[in-house]
Amino acid sequence: MREETEKVRRMRNGKEEIGRMKDEWVTLGEVTGEIVNRSGPVGSEFVYVDISSIDREKKIISAANVVQSAIAPSRAKQELQSGDVLVSMTRPNLNAVAMVTPEFHAAIGSTGFHVLRSKWVEPKFLFYLVQTREFIEEMCLCVQGALYPAVRPKDISSFAFFLPSYLSQRLVVGKIEELFSELDKGIESLKTARAQLKVYRQALLKHAFEGKLTAQWRAENQAKLETADALLKRIRQERAQRYQQQLADWETSGKQGSKPKTPKTLPPLTAEELAVLPELPEGWAWTRLGNTNTEISDGPFGSNLKSSDYVDSGVRVIRLENIGALKFIEEKESYVTEEKYELLKRHTVTTGDIVFSSFIIENVRVALVPPSITKAINKADCFCVRCHGETLSNVYAVLFLSTRHVYKQLESLIHGVGRPRINTTQLKDVVVPVCGVAEQQVIIAEIESRLSEVDQLEQTIATSLQQAEALRQSILKKAFSGQLVPQDPRDEPASELLARIKAERAKSPQPPFAKGGQSRRGGGFT
Repeated sequence: MREETEKVRRMRNGKEEIGRMKDEWVTLGEVTGEIVNRSGPVGSEFVYVDISSIDREKKIISAANVVQSAIAPSRAKQELQSGDVLVSMTRPNLNAVAMVTPEFHAAIGSTGFHVLRSKWVEPKFLFYLVQTREFIEEMCLCVQGALYPAVRPKDISSFAFFLPSYLSQRLVVGKIEELFSELDKGIESLKTARAQLKVYRQALLKHAFEGKLTAQWRAENQAKLETADALLKRIRQERAQRYQQQLADWETSGKQGSKPKTPKTLPPLTAEELAVLPELPEGWAWTRLGNTNTEISDGPFGSNLKSSDYVDSGVRVIRLENIGALKFIEEKESYVTEEKYELLKRHTVTTGDIVFSSFIIENVRVALVPPSITKAINKADCFCVRCHGETLSNVYAVLFLSTRHVYKQLESLIHGVGRPRINTTQLKDVVVPVCGVAEQQVIIAEIESRLSEVDQLEQTIATSLQQAEALRQSILKKAFSGQLVPQDPRDEPASELLARIKAERAKSPQPPFAKGGQSRRGGGFT
């Protein structure tokens, strides 16, 4: 038997401080390491379990694939058995672990897993052990490689923990599952509530842009209303006035730069298009976004902006990762120099502009540029919608662009398999409901008031979910430090179990790393 590590010796010699006189400190390598057949698949096809098959949140195998043996991946080597505990050696901070259930018995696992297999330790005991914060943190300290951060089998094997008798292991597992069952019910209720809030958000927006939130306001403010035809005419007049002002400014500047282009008028909505749209209140109208008093543009493409152009400070660059669902994510910052900005200044975005992600997966991502950003450029695939005049509020527009109605309009237009996207022409063609300026402001106030309450509830739920995860780790910490279940004084000492394990292992060959290596730091629970 390899000489004990200093940490394990200290744990064993000081076990009376824990108060579990019948338990023993061991390493994973001392109690696991049964030989795993690594000869690969047999037959014409096989079930393959790789890292992507693991649901990291649920800690289960959820997406195994049937693979033809003729095209088997080079990592498809390990024959799995029911009860095996799989630990991903790549990016241990993600804790991609799972236990092999009977349905995956004889499946082939990737060599990216370290397989924990033991006939002496309850499999679920090991399964919960490798979910502890102590295990995750120690593995993170052992990571090697920057592009492909991973730990080695011997790093996992050297993790030290508190081994109770087999009977106590089962009692610990039973108590963990009892407590986790109650905890999971609470978590499920919180997630259900969170999902319901998302549904409520969209229902609220749907009602708002069908005029239902302001029905009472319209009834009380008939004098402020105008006809739909008058509203559309006013929008056209605003567009024309803006163009005339741009033209005058260009002439005043000595005709520097390109001559302003006449705003392009998109085709009016057909009777067939109007027939499938929701009915609007009197005084409202449907029109295409490109026919409102807006500018819609995208960022610089090709070689105009490269990763090497980014610097630590300067002019802000708005990238896809800055655009959330009605939320601008400020903390993800990128910059270019003033010199680079001068070359790309026609792509300038500023406070109050709407930025819209061209990549659309399941929903749209759109946000307002916050007051903290007064000058920036938007990167390729980040569209800018700039509202001019009074006929369309930028806040009203961004709220509508976040709706499922807009997603449904764009869904059939999305192109690209790996990077599903739309273009600015398609965004300009989106049909939006417009109403009078005064009513837009009332709608905005109603939505923001109600969404503020939703935001508070969502934050409360998020905090509760974080607390639930902390409680889960607290349960595991107590479980593996001998504090979760009382020890039966009549129970067999773990030292006897460990002695039998040593005796049996001495009689049979062991695979590499089975006995555990020198840990970078001591594991275990104190």
